[in-house]
Amino acid sequence: MKTYTYKKSVALFDRAVQVIPCGIYGHLSPAPLVPVEHYPFYMARAKGARFWDVDGNEFIDYLCAYGPMVLGYNDPRVDAAAKAQLEKGNCVTAPGTAMVELAEALVDLVDGMSWAFFAKNGGDITSYSLMVARAATGRKKIILVRGGYHGVAPWAQPMGHAGIMQEDKDLYLYVDWNDFEGFQKVVKENRGQIAGFISTPYHHPTFQDSVMPAEGYWKSIETLCRKEGIVIIVDDVRCGFRLDLAGSHKYFGFNPDLVCYCKAIANGYPIAAVVGKKEVLQVSRPDTKLGSIGGFGGVIFGGTVIPSLRSWAQRRCAMRAQRFSTPGVTGTPRFPWRRRSRVSRSSSASTLRPC
Repeated sequence: MKTYTYKKSVALFDRAVQVIPCGIYGHLSPAPLVPVEHYPFYMARAKGARFWDVDGNEFIDYLCAYGPMVLGYNDPRVDAAAKAQLEKGNCVTAPGTAMVELAEALVDLVDGMSWAFFAKNGGDITSYSLMVARAATGRKKIILVRGGYHGVAPWAQPMGHAGIMQEDKDLYLYVDWNDFEGFQKVVKENRGQIAGFISTPYHHPTFQDSVMPAEGYWKSIETLCRKEGIVIIVDDVRCGFRLDLAGSHKYFGFNPDLVCYCKAIANGYPIAAVVGKKEVLQVSRPDTKLGSIGGFGGVIFGGTVIPSLRSWAQRRCAMRAQRFSTPGVTGTPRFPWRRRSRVSRSSSASTLRPC
């Protein structure tokens, strides 16, 4: 049986470590996964469910590029939408109609949500959601689940990572997944100080098995948070649209205040969104019709994180493709689509050491 070799990948990695920290950094690094000399470091091309590395080896990509490739690589419908918008304009001084259309589509799609706001990546949008929660409540502290992943901002990383200071963590409280009694205890000890609780809809920590919510867990969390005035934030960046197009919270039967999405909504292209309930809308919209330059009324979040017109067009097309067809099965809806009225809603192995 012929086995794969990775000579070109190794040579390219040796070049990379000269100009890129660790050669390959972050979650893309193969170092924690398998012996690095037996891993496809660099890809050459991808299509559908497969990719080919620089040595010509072919792989079925069960990782889906770590999540976002819901429709497969180079989906022709999404790429055609991107090309069409690119011909009209990409990074432009003013947004296009696609921004409004996408916000309307997300509000119609995601259960219980009344507005949408866009950025470029998941870390930006989870950080923005915490800002909204704090502005809505006037409180400082945030509850997180131990082992949960919400990006690489200092607040989202555990102590022990380089560059993370204790001061970065002083306003954050930690609970174990599925431990409602522990959650109650933390809320009681910090009553009137907690702005929000951010969590993935089910627990999918790094290098551990995924764990579903216990029966009644999310409804208990929701009941307590409503009583204590705590904003519920669902980080659906990784899980979004896989369990239910209306949101993972719809699948698990609870009602968050904010839901975060990212590249899966555009089949890998750089766009992120937070959708929210009308009750927290006031702090996320301008105080006047024109608002403030570079800001959004009470919560300022602008500049380079505002996504391009191309990503908006890609997102619209990806949503339609997810709605109407299962890949490879023409004309078969994957999920029911509910439309709601908006009127009522205000070199050697020893050298291969990537981080």
